[in-house]
Amino acid sequence: MSTNEKPRRSPASPKPAPQAETPESERIAKYLARAGVCSRRDAEQLVAEGKVAVDGVVLDGPAFKVTGSERITVDGKLVGSPQKTRLWRFNKPRGLVVSHKDEQGRPTVFDMLKSAGLPRVISIGRLDLNSEGLLLVTNDGALARKLELPENAWVRRYKVRVAGEIDVNRLEALKKGITIEGVRYGSIDVEVDRIGGLNAWLYVSLTEGKNREIRRVMEHLRLSVNRLQRVSYGPFDLDHLAPGDIAPIGPAIIEKLMKGEEVKYEKPVPKAKPEEKSAPQEPDGRPPRPGSRPGAVKAGTSKAGPSRGTGPRDDDRKGGGPKRAAVRGGAPGGAGPKGGAPRTGGPKTAGPKTAGPKIAGQGTGPRKPVNGGRDANRRRP
Repeated sequence: MSTNEKPRRSPASPKPAPQAETPESERIAKYLARAGVCSRRDAEQLVAEGKVAVDGVVLDGPAFKVTGSERITVDGKLVGSPQKTRLWRFNKPRGLVVSHKDEQGRPTVFDMLKSAGLPRVISIGRLDLNSEGLLLVTNDGALARKLELPENAWVRRYKVRVAGEIDVNRLEALKKGITIEGVRYGSIDVEVDRIGGLNAWLYVSLTEGKNREIRRVMEHLRLSVNRLQRVSYGPFDLDHLAPGDIAPIGPAIIEKLMKGEEVKYEKPVPKAKPEEKSAPQEPDGRPPRPGSRPGAVKAGTSKAGPSRGTGPRDDDRKGGGPKRAAVRGGAPGGAGPKGGAPRTGGPKTAGPKTAGPKIAGQGTGPRKPVNGGRDANRRRP
């Protein structure tokens, strides 16, 4: 072959067919956390202990990535698919620890939520043992970290009861921030709600939320915090949640949060209650008397109200005379209400005592003998 002759190229090999797009992969620890198995830290520990396998192969490091199409097992048990991202509002009562494990064996928030039927969740921010109020919880660690970032500038608002002398000027100065024992705290807005007795109620708003920040700042101002309740976190608030109550946040809002869009929380519309029938009333607007027929217009009365001095008022009421006396405190057979007509149809005359109107609940037979068997129908002296 001549040295000037160019070598012939071999036929080009066919290009491989483009692979179908695969779901985005993620580290095994994150996948297990989203699947509700455990936290990322615990998942990494399970991998180190050789308890996690992918397609039958035991992993030796937490950096392995999966897409969810693999067969993943932990201790030989198959791991399900990750759950959809969910978010809840929870009104934390006092006396609960915001921790999955407590060395002292105290009750935790997550024990309570688990007993309420929630999956494994984590909190967005924290509240200490003796604090109460709004706590956001989610089953997605990425969302939790995203909402905790100070860059979001989400305002945490607290209602705080303190004991001590209030210095308004020092509270106002907290807007510029304060340094206590080498720890720098950012701007804190304090509004005095009311002062009464030995205590005062304050509204405290901040965006950082460092550990026990409010208690330490108030202690520095010689104020003792004896109650602390978080009333809002960013666009979310308690919205009349009773202590221990939990309410889900809609998927549309969660999607906006994941995209980093601004969220305006719209409170759910309360369920319509069945219409309640209003209590029947007399034509003059008064509630009906016992034994009367609601809405009936008595003889001698008008829709504007009963006319005075036109005759008996209780004749058409079953057992009206005696029962009215028992309710109103009057005497049977005596005068009616002040300015009204007598209860009976005419003047009282001597004669044998009759049984009188029937009282609800009594029989219709003859009355039992009284006074040791003497005739109850004897004439009055």
